[in-house]
Amino acid sequence: MASLPRATRILQNEADEIVSTQEKVSQTERAYIELKRLILDNELPAGSHLLEAEASQRLGMSRTPTREAMLRLRTEGLVEIRSRHGMRVLPLSSKDVREMYEILTGLESIAAYEVGKRGVSESEMKDLRAATDAMDAALAVDDLTAWAKADERFHAQLVSLSGNQRLIGVVNQFVEQAHRARMLTLKLRPKPLQSNRDHEALIDALVQKDAEKARQIHHDHRERAKQTIVELLERLGF
Repeated sequence: MASLPRATRILQNEADEIVSTQEKVSQTERAYIELKRLILDNELPAGSHLLEAEASQRLGMSRTPTREAMLRLRTEGLVEIRSRHGMRVLPLSSKDVREMYEILTGLESIAAYEVGKRGVSESEMKDLRAATDAMDAALAVDDLTAWAKADERFHAQLVSLSGNQRLIGVVNQFVEQAHRARMLTLKLRPKPLQSNRDHEALIDALVQKDAEKARQIHHDHRERAKQTIVELLERLGF
């Protein structure tokens, strides 16, 4: 009987350690998500320096999860870590963006082809059209930020419909990186009316189960976006 209190204490200690670990992971994940958002939305533009203590204060959490979040961002090529100097947001070059869009163009075109082969259900079509309607509504009031969100939603829905989990994972990774360039040039580009029309044409091709037409429409759509953004970045000296 004397062993029961000791066993109880061991179990309690183990439970406390699990809770502590979960809290730490949760804090690190929160720090990572917020720092990454600040970088991708250009609230922390290229060249920005942020000391560990400054980042911790900004995030409202301790330095350990902040440090681990910074290290994770380094593995993604978004920042460099400098001893006693915290992190520096790495610049984004037109070459980087060109490479990202070449990958996105290829993979998303494959997704469009695969979805086109089987076609889309009524509910899937409505979801895609809801995204294009949101894009139209945003442009009607010149809200380019809302337009960009609806546009990204459309692309995410399209890729998700492919059902190819490996393709989805890789595309999501590069979409996140390309988001930074898109937001940087968003208000410098011509009003993206053609993009909305491209999406509508793509939906029609998917409904008709014309896989090759869907692939070509989406390929040309991404190629135009790449050219526009790369040219702007080069003009801006990136």
